[in-house]
Amino acid sequence: MLLEAVYHRPRLNWSYAYDENTIHLRLRAKKGDLTEVYAWAGDKYAWDTTKELIPMTLFTSDAMFDYWECESVPPHRRLKYGFLLQKDHERIWMTENDFQTERPNNPNRLFEFPYINRGDVFAPPAWVKDAVFYQIFPERFANGDPNLSPEKVEPWGGTPTPTNFFGGDLQGVIDHLDYLEGLGITGIYFTPVFSGTTNHKYDTEDYMKVDPHFGDTETLKKLVEACHARGIRVLLDAVFNHSGRTFAPFVDVLEKGEASRYKDWFHIREFPLQVTDGYPTYDAFAFEPLMPKLNTENPEVKQYLLEIAEYWIRETGIDGWRLDVANEVDHEFWRDFRKVVKRANPQAYILGEIWHESAPWLEGDKFDAVMNYPFTDAVLDFFVNDSLDAEGFANSIGKQLSRYPLQASEVAFNLLDSHDTPRLLTLAGGDKKKLKLAALFQFTFMGTPCIYYGDEIGMDGEGDPGCRKCMEWDPAKQDLELFAYYRTLIDIRNSHPALRTGTFTFLEAQRQGSKLAYERRLGEDVVVVLVNTEETAQTFRVNVEEVHWENVLTGDSLRTERGNLAVKLPAYGSAVLKAIF
Repeated sequence: MLLEAVYHRPRLNWSYAYDENTIHLRLRAKKGDLTEVYAWAGDKYAWDTTKELIPMTLFTSDAMFDYWECESVPPHRRLKYGFLLQKDHERIWMTENDFQTERPNNPNRLFEFPYINRGDVFAPPAWVKDAVFYQIFPERFANGDPNLSPEKVEPWGGTPTPTNFFGGDLQGVIDHLDYLEGLGITGIYFTPVFSGTTNHKYDTEDYMKVDPHFGDTETLKKLVEACHARGIRVLLDAVFNHSGRTFAPFVDVLEKGEASRYKDWFHIREFPLQVTDGYPTYDAFAFEPLMPKLNTENPEVKQYLLEIAEYWIRETGIDGWRLDVANEVDHEFWRDFRKVVKRANPQAYILGEIWHESAPWLEGDKFDAVMNYPFTDAVLDFFVNDSLDAEGFANSIGKQLSRYPLQASEVAFNLLDSHDTPRLLTLAGGDKKKLKLAALFQFTFMGTPCIYYGDEIGMDGEGDPGCRKCMEWDPAKQDLELFAYYRTLIDIRNSHPALRTGTFTFLEAQRQGSKLAYERRLGEDVVVVLVNTEETAQTFRVNVEEVHWENVLTGDSLRTERGNLAVKLPAYGSAVLKAIF
C-alpha cells in the first residue's frame, strides 16, 4: 500500500456539502493500489451511537491516481471522520494526522466537517443542468434592422477581418428565435452587447448603453422577453477586467494625466500614457492599448461595476453573466459580485472565463461554473486531433472530474469552440464524422453543452477573424443533415435525466485504443454510449447488468448475452443505448 500517494483534506473538492443535508467525502490513492476504502464517520458529540463504516466507490481515475467517494447524510449536519484503507488483507486507518494499523480509540484526531451551514452550501442554479446553450457573436448573427448598421457596413457574408462590420444586431436575433427554438436551444450566451468601437465590443465605451449598432435598452428588453417566452435563458458578457480606450474615465486620464480624478481607476505605471515598443505604460489586457485594465480594488471602480451588474439584471431580466478574463480580477471583487448578483436574481448563472484548472473560483463564494477548456482540450485531442488514445482521454476526463465538487461539474460550461478559437469543423479538417463524435460526447457528458453559432449547419473558419464569419441563412448553403443530428442529440439529452445529472463511468478506454464506452446512470434511467474513433469497423463487448437495450439512434433492439453486450460499429460509428426494464 503506497501511503505516500494517499491524500485528503477537509475542504474544496475533498470534503464538501452537496446540499443542505449531504456531505461528500473523497480520497485519492495510487491507481490500482487499494481494493476497498471506507469512511469511518459519525457525530462528534454522539460518536459511540452514530459511528459507521461507509463504503466508498471508485468514482474516477487519472493516469496516476484513483479517486474514491462516498456520501453521508449526518442527522445533525456535522461529521467526524477518518478512513479505512484496504489492499487485499492489509488494513490501514487514516486520521487527520497519520496512518495507523489499529483502529483509533476515539474521534478526537479524525478529520472534521464542523457543520453544514446553509449559507456555505455551494448551490448553482438547478436549471443550468438541463440547459443547452448557443453562443452568439451579435455582429455576425443576423442583420434585423439595416437602419442601425455602421456607415461602412459590408454586404452580409463577406470575408471577416479584425475591423470590418456586417451589421448584425439584436433585432436579427429576435427574428431568428424560431430557428433556435426549433433546434432545441434553451440558453443563449451573447458576447458583449454594450457600446464599443470594435466589432467584438470587448473594448467597452459605456457600460450603461447598448451599442447603437445593435439597438437600445428597449430592444434588449424585447429580446429577453421573447427568449423567456420560448423558455430560453439569456447570459450577457461582463467585461470587468478592462474597459475600452474610449471609456470616459480613461479618456479623462488621457487628457489630464496625473491630475485626473480617475487615475486610480486603472493600473498606471508611468505618465504620460503611451505605448513604447509595443508595451503601454499602463496595464492592459494582453498589452492591447485599446483595453486598459480596470483597478477593481479601487472602491469607486468596484461600486460602479457592481451597480452595472445589478442594473442589467433588474432592468432587462437577464439570467446571468459570463465574466471575461475572470482569473485576472481580484477574488474579493468576485465575492462581492456574487452577493450583488444573487440578491438581484438568486437563480442567476455566474460563469467565469478561465482556461485552466479553476478550483479557487469554485468554492461557492464566487462563480457557479467556468468555461470548461480542459474538457475542450481533451475532447479535441481524442476525437479530432488523434493525439490521445482512449486511456489518455479517460484519464484527462477523470482528472477534470476529480478537481471540482460534483455540483460544479454538473453545471460546467462545456464548449468545443468559440469566438476565440478555430471552428470545430476546421479543427476536424472538414471531417464531419469526427465533428459528430465530439458533439456526441459533449451532449452525453456531465455539464451544460454550448454550440457556437453555425456549427450546427457546418460553418467553418480558422481562428479570429475566420471563426467570426456571418451566420449562413441560405438553406441551400446549410448542412441540414448536420442540423438534424444536433437536433437529435438535444432530444436524446432532454429525454434522459441520466445524461444531465446521472453518474458517469467509463466502461472501456484502453491504452492505444480507439474504442470508448461509458455509462450514465440515474436510478432506472441507464444509458451506455459507444464510440468508435477508428477508420475501420470494430466490435464492442461491454459488461453490463441490464439485459434488454435499445439503440436510440437507430431504434434497434439488443440483448445482453452472458453478461456482455456485443455491438459492432462501423468506422467512426456510435451507439447510444438505453436499458429497457
